[in-house]
Amino acid sequence: MANGTGTIMLKCVVVGDGAVGKTCLLMSYANDAFPEEYVPTVFDHYAVSVNVGGKQYLLGLYDTAGQESSHVKVILFTFFLFITQAQFCPALLQEDYDRLRPLSYPMTDVFLICFSVVNPASFQNVREEWVPELQEYAPSVPYLLIGTQIDLRDDPKTIAKLNDMKEKPIATEQGQKLAKEVCTFV
Repeated sequence: MANGTGTIMLKCVVVGDGAVGKTCLLMSYANDAFPEEYVPTVFDHYAVSVNVGGKQYLLGLYDTAGQESSHVKVILFTFFLFITQAQFCPALLQEDYDRLRPLSYPMTDVFLICFSVVNPASFQNVREEWVPELQEYAPSVPYLLIGTQIDLRDDPKTIAKLNDMKEKPIATEQGQKLAKEVCTFV
C-alpha cells in the first residue's frame, strides 16, 4: 500500500513464544543497537524507512507478546475485561489472550515466526502453535522462520542448562528443515 508520498508501506508482524528475542531482533534492526536488558512487551511498533532497488519502503514492524509472558497476559486480559465489561475469571486468561493477539494481524504483508535456538520448546511451538494460528487468522499471508539467540548456541552456561534438561540447541539443519516444511517461502 502506498501513502501520499509515494512510499510503499509494508506491515511485518513478529510472533513467537515469550522471551525468544523478538523485541531484541526488532530493536536491533530499527535502532541499529542491541538492547541490554529484557523488557517484555505487549504490543510495540517500529517504523523503518528502507530503500530496495531504488524504491522507498516504510516497513512497519509489529512486536507481539509471546505465549509465556504471564504478566503481559494479565495486562492484556485486564484490557479485554475493561473493553468488554466482563467479569474476571482466571481460567479464561490464556484463551482470551490468544483471542486478543490476532487483533494485530489484519493488513499484514508478512509474518516472522521466531524461536530461540536454545529453547527447544519454542522451536516445537512453531509447528504446534504459531503456524496453525497464522493459517487460521491469515492464511494467505507469507511467513518466514527466524532462529534467534544464536549467540547463545555455544555459551557454556546455556549448554550446561540444556544438558541438565537432556536437551541440545537447535541445529542450523533442523531450522532449515522446519522452514522448508512449514514456511510459504524460504
